[in-house]
Amino acid sequence: MRKTLLTILKYIFFLGLGVGIVYYILHKQDSTKLINAIKSVNLWLFVPIFIFGFFSHYFRALRWKLLLEPLHIHPSSINVTFAVLIGYIANLVIPRGGEVAKCTVLAKYEKMPANKMIGTIVAERAFDIICLVLITVVTFLLQASIIGSFVKEDIWVPLGQKLRANKIILVLVILVIAALIGITIALYRKHRETQLGHFLKGIGHGFSSIIHMKKRWEFIGFTGLIWLCYTMQIYLAFLSMPATHHLSMMAALAVLIFGSVAMIITPGGLGAYTLLVAQILLSYNIDEPAANAFGFVAWAGQTGIIIVLGIISLLFIHPYNNKKNVASAINRA
Repeated sequence: MRKTLLTILKYIFFLGLGVGIVYYILHKQDSTKLINAIKSVNLWLFVPIFIFGFFSHYFRALRWKLLLEPLHIHPSSINVTFAVLIGYIANLVIPRGGEVAKCTVLAKYEKMPANKMIGTIVAERAFDIICLVLITVVTFLLQASIIGSFVKEDIWVPLGQKLRANKIILVLVILVIAALIGITIALYRKHRETQLGHFLKGIGHGFSSIIHMKKRWEFIGFTGLIWLCYTMQIYLAFLSMPATHHLSMMAALAVLIFGSVAMIITPGGLGAYTLLVAQILLSYNIDEPAANAFGFVAWAGQTGIIIVLGIISLLFIHPYNNKKNVASAINRA
């Protein structure tokens, strides 16, 4: 009960933070200029943006399917795609709840163990973080002259001052991570046959699935396609606004990086996405109303894609599986 209450309070806090950021942006900004910038958007370009959005989720589903293969789990691509999309829409309601939701959905319709799948989600997220770090390094190296001042003045200097005042934090973090690893191993050995033991074993299966994966190059290829689709969505969004149509793919990568961080800060990136994206666009000499307008439009577009595809998945997953089960029964007969 206490854990549930803390989770609810944490969600309310970060949701309130997102709403507060939106309120701050709207009241700081000249509303007329902001509305005019939003009205300048070419909505027809949201058709290819929607297509790239769908394929980013579809490629993610195919990549997840590869992670499941070493665990002898072979679901249909359609069910995996439905599960991924349902997971995304669940994340809008309950932060991080989408991971559990998509495993639960796939386990229900494919009659497979959910605990093993959860491990693959952890492995997938860890791999995504590595990719984001690599993209960040490359982008910062190629765009240092443009975004370097923003990072130095608004992020690095305050962070550096904080770290100099709290050097012991780094050591403590390392010790805590080492302790958690040790505790996890001890818990698994002691509770191997319990529900907790099965859960920890499932996580271990997830990490081992990458190590033992036979289709590594396909996995890497799908990962590249996922990030390409993300970047193309932002680049096409640039083209949809007169104020940003001249920006390059490298600028799109910079926005992708800060937008990805924003998605972690508040539920669905509410407020935080617009704020961080607008700040980085200011470094590209985009005026503030257009920068904020782009942040709102890009966030609304991505969120809208998730909602539309998620609802479609919720509506069609049950009829699809009923039809598939009937066909299987006829074939067996």
